[in-house]
Amino acid sequence: MLYLVLAIVSSTLITVFMRLSEGKSKNELSLLSMNYLSCSVMAFLFMEGCQIFPAHDKLSIVLLLGVIGGGLYLWAFLLLKWNVKTSGVTLPATFMKLGVLVPTVLAAAVFKEELRPSTIAGIFLALAAIVLLKEKSAQKTKNAAGLILLLVGGGMADAMSKIYDQSAPSELSGHFLFYVFFVAFALCIILVLAKKGRFCLWDVLFGLLIGIPNYFSSRFLLLSLRDIPAVVAYPTFSAGTIILVAICGKLLFKESFTRRKMIALSIILLALALLNLPK
Repeated sequence: MLYLVLAIVSSTLITVFMRLSEGKSKNELSLLSMNYLSCSVMAFLFMEGCQIFPAHDKLSIVLLLGVIGGGLYLWAFLLLKWNVKTSGVTLPATFMKLGVLVPTVLAAAVFKEELRPSTIAGIFLALAAIVLLKEKSAQKTKNAAGLILLLVGGGMADAMSKIYDQSAPSELSGHFLFYVFFVAFALCIILVLAKKGRFCLWDVLFGLLIGIPNYFSSRFLLLSLRDIPAVVAYPTFSAGTIILVAICGKLLFKESFTRRKMIALSIILLALALLNLPK
């Protein structure tokens, strides 16, 4: 459970740093590429033996999963960016959070993890709270398919940790994270160059800063899956991050707590309690 708590704290720090970068960063892709560069460096430093291609009979599987994961990370971001342009901010943000359904369903359907009644109730309460948190928006979407792709894409990117946990050796988990982030970095740099993007100082500084908690969020989530079922870990990670982000928003940025938000956060607390009931 400690690793899951640390993953939630790290994920919250990503949001806090992203909020601090608002108005300073000039190019989202440039910032993202620096974020992935920072993640890659952190992954390399924490990699066992610091050998990029160690001699191991399962290395090809780790490489393949890392390449797929890196591609999914960047694809999810590009889908989010495109959906924001076509549907506003609210709906895409909500569907991105609902992506927690993908790894949860995958764990139950493919990896046969047990879904207890309390776990099912907790998942549905968390999803209901996420929908309730959606702010009212006059802008409607004309691209429902894009939102579904965002949900699936973001969810599959998150699900790679569980897929790795079930199909590759734990001793190469550091290498897996390095491959994921380096592939995402390389693809992002290609896009920046193709669009003739520029790097301002704030893009570099905030990107490198955001990359630190981003790496640890992925690392701790992956470690937590060794001891906690994914059907519990993923919804708890998502719901716990929402709670902590809301608290940080109130304390650090003086964000208001509407009645709607208070109800939603109360539901999430109940969901967390149900998800983590002892057997």
